[in-house]
Amino acid sequence: MKYMTLGNYGRITGLMLATAMMTMLTACKKLIQIPANPPTEIATSAQFADSATTMTAMADIYSYPSNGVNGFTFNDGYLSLCTGLSSDELSVGSNQATDALQFFQYGVTSLNDFAGDLWNDPYAGLYPVNATMSGIAASSGLSASLKIQLTGELHLVRALYYFDLVNLFGAVPLVTTTDYSVSSKIARTSVDSVNAQILTDLQAAQQVLPVTYPSAGHLRPNLYTVKALLAKVYLYQKNWQAAYNAADTIIHSGLYSLVPSLNRVFLDGSQEAIWQLPANGNFSVTTEAENYVPYTSGTVPNYPLTNFLLNAFEPGDQRLLDWTDSVAVNTGTTSATFYYPYKYKNRTPSGPTVEDFMIFRLGEQYLIHAEAAAELGNLGTAISDLNTVRTRAGLPATSAASQADVLTAIMHERQTELFCEWGNRWFDLNRTGTANTVLNAEKSGFQPYMALYPVPLSQIEVNTLLTQNQGYN
Repeated sequence: MKYMTLGNYGRITGLMLATAMMTMLTACKKLIQIPANPPTEIATSAQFADSATTMTAMADIYSYPSNGVNGFTFNDGYLSLCTGLSSDELSVGSNQATDALQFFQYGVTSLNDFAGDLWNDPYAGLYPVNATMSGIAASSGLSASLKIQLTGELHLVRALYYFDLVNLFGAVPLVTTTDYSVSSKIARTSVDSVNAQILTDLQAAQQVLPVTYPSAGHLRPNLYTVKALLAKVYLYQKNWQAAYNAADTIIHSGLYSLVPSLNRVFLDGSQEAIWQLPANGNFSVTTEAENYVPYTSGTVPNYPLTNFLLNAFEPGDQRLLDWTDSVAVNTGTTSATFYYPYKYKNRTPSGPTVEDFMIFRLGEQYLIHAEAAAELGNLGTAISDLNTVRTRAGLPATSAASQADVLTAIMHERQTELFCEWGNRWFDLNRTGTANTVLNAEKSGFQPYMALYPVPLSQIEVNTLLTQNQGYN
């Protein structure tokens, strides 16, 4: 576990150590153009003196998997894992660790290490975002166009961190400074205020980021990346027209298309990707594959898929065939088959395909567009969007006709299309107010206050202004 407090989150940078720098360069070699022979150690005062040092700082922010110093820190698999266990996607198999069992059995405490990482990692990632934003603004060695581009990207990254934080914990400290003497004593900011900052950042990014991607592939944000997060934010806020408009712009941009082969959706260069990061881990390609794919054949997966999710797939759904896999395990007296997530297939870097880590993709935007359209009473568009996703999955057109039935069908499609991606199922159950009914019908123990996770006790102990979420000690 990474013990990060808001009081020391600024101390993780300063000098960029040579080992971290080399890891970052390996992980981000195709993400942005880094000049030849970049420095391996950069003093803070000189870090933004020119484009070379500035771009190394940007590459550090985007590095995936995280390089252990900074990096893109909402990437270590805990988001999809914990929310998958809390919802009805994942169960506990070979990994019987208390931290995982607490999420599955609705007994998460403020001492849970996984919950601690869900809080700590984003703040570890936010410091270099804020520091780089400040450094770029103060730099006299960067062109105006580069400063505008990079600042727009950073606004988006900051908005994404806070979007997930506020949906996991509710009110959270809103840190936009690099002064840890200030940040160490920040109380929790209201959900409305955090959401307002998210929209402020996204609107700032929207005004400056171009349609074209600033580097090869879809590895750094463009305008439509901002639109993708805006569509999601507006959907959660029930601003149906704004969500519809944002998703509509992406769908009709002509830049993206649903990949016909499901096995190619998460590959490098996917035409469905609105934003994906290179996955070049030294020991595992993606943390999702590391968490879910069994290390050897014949062994129980750490976190098998639940029967609730497996039963949600309709007969003939190609997603069940391509995005899940199974293993038969002989216990000596009986044999059992366990299914596990298989969207990311390369557990080790020697895998046969080149996978990237998907952040936003077109399939989700079709379902956001569909839900917003249905809520607005535009059932024809909603059904068309829904059928577009179903057709790619090898399914017939939906039979839903009424508004209520269409919305139910869309939520079902989100369950089978977006499982184990970015906490979508857990957030969907909570934002629609159906978690209590759905989860207690499947497994007992869920109570409404559990829609938010507990604030880590280690944070409360070092910052007396922090309060605990209702229901937790």
